[in-house]
Amino acid sequence: MLDIKFVRMNPDVVRENIKKKFQNEKLPLVDDVLELDQRNRDIKQEVEGLRAERNTISKQIGACMGQGKKEEAEELKKKVQENAERVENLSAQEKEVEAKIKKIMMTIPNIIDPSVPIGKDDSENVEIQKYGEPIVPDFEIPYHTEIMGSFNGIDLESAGEVAGNGFYYLMGDIARLHSAVLSYARDFMIGRGFTYCIPPFMIRSNVVTGVMSFAEMDAMMYKIEGEDLYLIGTSEHSMIGKFIGKMLPEEELPQTLTSYSPCFRKEKGAHGIEERGVYRIHQFEKQEMIVVCKPEESMKWYDNLWQNTVDLFRSMDIPVRTLECCSGDLADLKVKSCDVEAWSPRQKKYFEVGSCSNLGDAQARRLGIRVKGSEGKYFAHTLNNTVAAPPRMLIAFLENNLQADGTVRIPEVLRPYMGGAEILIPKR
Repeated sequence: MLDIKFVRMNPDVVRENIKKKFQNEKLPLVDDVLELDQRNRDIKQEVEGLRAERNTISKQIGACMGQGKKEEAEELKKKVQENAERVENLSAQEKEVEAKIKKIMMTIPNIIDPSVPIGKDDSENVEIQKYGEPIVPDFEIPYHTEIMGSFNGIDLESAGEVAGNGFYYLMGDIARLHSAVLSYARDFMIGRGFTYCIPPFMIRSNVVTGVMSFAEMDAMMYKIEGEDLYLIGTSEHSMIGKFIGKMLPEEELPQTLTSYSPCFRKEKGAHGIEERGVYRIHQFEKQEMIVVCKPEESMKWYDNLWQNTVDLFRSMDIPVRTLECCSGDLADLKVKSCDVEAWSPRQKKYFEVGSCSNLGDAQARRLGIRVKGSEGKYFAHTLNNTVAAPPRMLIAFLENNLQADGTVRIPEVLRPYMGGAEILIPKR
């Protein structure tokens, strides 16, 4: 969320940013919020004037009473009462106007970084790095659920009966592999100096609206009926929420945390939820990383975060590339973002396995996360990135490690988490 002072001083910058994001329907919001802002300042000025006048009149009342001028005093008291009623009315107007301003400000997109490529949608994202040779083997690679099924490792039919589409049972070696990846991802990030956390898996509405845009909230979040609680769509939500309303000493920054959680998403409006498989699902698990830091350090941390994901996949011999998200593919709170994509030898293309975002001070403004430094107080910057999110990333893992005889090679880094096994042998 932008600072209203910034919008007031730089309306053309805000309008140009909206155009860069191809959201021209939001352009009228700039004039709307500026008009409301002026009205709000006019109200405050009038209230201040009325309060100053009330203080003056109160002194006059005292003087009149001291001089025995009771009638004059009573007239002045009536003015004080009228003054008080006007202040009360204006205060109610002020609250209403400020609520409207906040609603609009939470809809106007954040200012994107100058380095972000301009484009309408994800088809115009730009490749910035590639690791590993995207190999297509000389044998046919089955669909990922068929690979899992050869190990008796997945049951979508029973899950559909129990919970519906978008859910799954993982079993045996595949379930163990799923947990092994998460355990390895956890230790990988601990080894890079991040503090391991397990957060709440439900959060209140004030945290939800603090960490994400209304559009994301509507498309993603499951609401707990009858309670002010939502199931998290990613642990970033509750991890950033951990700092709500806090004043952080500058010397305690950066806060670098890596968290495990299940994630729940409606995937409203998404394609593929009815398809077989575990690519787009309502429930999954994820190892996440978040950083809360000083503004001048956020771009350094941004590069650090997405590189961590690349290095994790490199260590498992999975070819990956990094795509810079263009302006039209950025969610409204994001300053800069990139996707890490893994190679699918079956599809002969890359697909997303992680997303890294720098949100500037947008979340911090919404949640009141401030820093106390030697030169004053300011809002922190927040960042997040996926370490690993199985079972989706298992698709890339299984396809890239499948052998011609149907076995699956276990990379050396995962063997300690798989009881030392070097390969998985099909059950059928």
